Amino acid sequence: MKNTALITGASSGIGAELAKIHAEKTGDLVIVARRKEKLNSLKQDIESKYNREVLVVDMDLTEESAARELYDIIDGKGITIDYLINNAGFGGRGKFHERTWESDLSMIKLNIVALTDITRKFLPAMVERNSGRVLNVSSTASLMPGPLQAVYFATKAYVTSFSNAIAEELHDTKVTVTSLMPGATDTEFAQRADMENTDLFAKAFSAHDVALAGYEAMMEGKLDVIAGVSWGQKMMMKSVGLMPKQALLTRVRKMQETN
Repeated sequence: MKNTALITGASSGIGAELAKIHAEKTGDLVIVARRKEKLNSLKQDIESKYNREVLVVDMDLTEESAARELYDIIDGKGITIDYLINNAGFGGRGKFHERTWESDLSMIKLNIVALTDITRKFLPAMVERNSGRVLNVSSTASLMPGPLQAVYFATKAYVTSFSNAIAEELHDTKVTVTSLMPGATDTEFAQRADMENTDLFAKAFSAHDVALAGYEAMMEGKLDVIAGVSWGQKMMMKSVGLMPKQALLTRVRKMQETN
């Protein structure tokens, strides 16, 4: 396999679009998610359209041993990962004290632990080669607290902070780390997070457009990229540091209440 990208959460949405973009522009793929049928369908589509080699790995990344097993599978096949794209993640709406701990713990395991563990497994080889690119899919949610999605917003704050920090640690190498911060995007996320009937997702942006913005930013070695946000949302994000905290919290809460 050549110019290989490892993409988690590749069965649908932004992850699937990133896989197609990489296949069209750059090289081969290792695609990871729980839904094997969807991964196999994506594999067939990519192989027929772009004549790329695609390895499917179906696994639950919330399992404690998942990152090690994933690394062992790839290493055992002699595959070099040139591009690491940590896309897997999910959210969930509701008051923290009313949501099940099992759901929020799984969210933390996937959004934070799996992303960090996978990065730790594959980054050393990139540094040793002095070549490689990492794209971590965060969210505009990382820029503010998120009442009614308290854990999700907090996990994404971690992703952006972690990505920026290790990017600076690698400043004297040719390895780059980019944080993609999408706004409301037309994927399965809204349905799974119970966000379909909220103001935030009233006008969701194309998953392809968001994925393309992230991919191009990764290839350019950018630190951050915000994609899939309206003009009004851009203005709100610019004013986050200026708004009184209580006003910001109230506004974010109202955006996530069901209509």
